[in-house]
Amino acid sequence: MSRTLVIATRESPLALWQSNFVKSEIQALKPDWRIELLGMTTTGDRFLEQPLSELGGKGLFVKELEKALIEHQADLAVHSMKDMPMLLPEGLALAAILKRGNPWDALVSHRYKSLSDLPQNAVVGTSSLRRQAQLLWLRPDFQIKNLRGNVQTRLKKLEQGEYDAIILASAGLERLGLFSSITEVLTLDQMCPATGQGAIGIECRAEDATLRALLDQLNDRWTYWAVMAERALNEALGGSCHFPIASFAKCDEYNLQMIARVGAKDGSALLESCETILFKSSAPILEQVVSLGLAMAHTLKSQGADALIHG
Repeated sequence: MSRTLVIATRESPLALWQSNFVKSEIQALKPDWRIELLGMTTTGDRFLEQPLSELGGKGLFVKELEKALIEHQADLAVHSMKDMPMLLPEGLALAAILKRGNPWDALVSHRYKSLSDLPQNAVVGTSSLRRQAQLLWLRPDFQIKNLRGNVQTRLKKLEQGEYDAIILASAGLERLGLFSSITEVLTLDQMCPATGQGAIGIECRAEDATLRALLDQLNDRWTYWAVMAERALNEALGGSCHFPIASFAKCDEYNLQMIARVGAKDGSALLESCETILFKSSAPILEQVVSLGLAMAHTLKSQGADALIHG
């Protein structure tokens, strides 16, 4: 049966790329369906001068899209998973997570070749407390300067000389065809990613069984389980972009490996937990990865994470 689907999306170039990619994936499964994009400007897109942590968190990038779902103005919404709050509004469901793209952060600079090449007291642009904490742990001399806006806006600010370097997500640069602008892809030792970084999520109304069954065909189970472990840890720590929390998991049919960090905003401390679990046939994998995330959150709390998060 033919159907019209409306996809709620932010109007930034990256968000539109991601929504059009999801549109093409659905169209391949349902060539007779009509699929439209509903572009929206979110609160997070309107207020670009203040750090996200002062405005109320990354949920500001999704709440208007979720409102469109709840009010039946749209059928699904496409998000960067790192922007999704840990708790979804009642009546909505995370129907699929697509195969993860590049999860790493990238250094972009026109004058310096690498993070280690940056001079003493270099001005580095980022709006992320997670990045700030890890950067200052590595280099306490860095001057961290707030950086907001879409990818192109941030690159333009760098070109105008406001920063010696900026930190962006590699996946976003790759999706926009800007991989050549990357000066250095930061290693896991240098920078642990945000929860869900590099993954695209699709949200819809929980009651729409037909659409959920279709979207399940787009779900990459390895990415889904890895991101669910990360989100379980983040939620247990009370995480949002208010706090310098980082996590990254990867899995296959046999095991899941995960690393998580909690840092002081001024770079004076950095806690870390690393774990690997072998999947057991006696329990659902989702249950096992969530349990791992919760256990690692407990480990970080025992190291003093709460004092750093709320300090």
